[in-house]
Amino acid sequence: MRIITIIPAYNEENAIAQVVNCVKKYSDVMVVDDGSTDETSTLAKNTGSKVLKHDKNMGKGAAIKTGLESAIKDDYDLMVLLDGDGQHDPRCIPLLLDGMDGVDLLIGSRFLNMAPQNMPLQRRLSNGITTRLIRFVTGYHITDSQCGFRVISKKAAPFFVDISYNDYVYESEVLCKASEKGLVVAERPIQCIYGNEKSYVRARHVVHYVMFTLRLLVRKLLRRI
Repeated sequence: MRIITIIPAYNEENAIAQVVNCVKKYSDVMVVDDGSTDETSTLAKNTGSKVLKHDKNMGKGAAIKTGLESAIKDDYDLMVLLDGDGQHDPRCIPLLLDGMDGVDLLIGSRFLNMAPQNMPLQRRLSNGITTRLIRFVTGYHITDSQCGFRVISKKAAPFFVDISYNDYVYESEVLCKASEKGLVVAERPIQCIYGNEKSYVRARHVVHYVMFTLRLLVRKLLRRI
């Protein structure tokens, strides 16, 4: 079985080499540099990783779609998604892969069977609200809709390339798309490391996400009519 880990990254020169070197123990690696202005691409290439780079910053969702398109073309069976800032522990990759039997999309959950340690309060609150909304709309009994540490099957990947969102909304829309296509979604517990990682979420992203949630509610109501 061919497995690749796709790492979307934006200005992660301080972490990317260590992340890639850890991931290489478990799978092939592809870094998608989303228009970084630092040495992210150079440092990733120095590890021997495949590197794709956007000419400009297009958003995390766009970076993930670029990676998925490449992995589909190269005929990979499973695609792991993992952030490039060092927050996700690559040692959890085997645990997630073990949960993929009969599953199309597996999400690493920071809330399953444990309370997340050191997660910023605002993240915990926003994640809780969003996860409840996603559960309501999709019917998936998930505990962590926002975690970017995921595994996608070869069957499911083409559906997730065909999503219009390019920013942080993309990861929520993946679950909606999975529900529309009748895909099997599961979770496995993971732990994350929270430090001084940068946040690139801007006010316009918040507004965009609010609009997305309103559309989700309308979508759910229309299904009931």
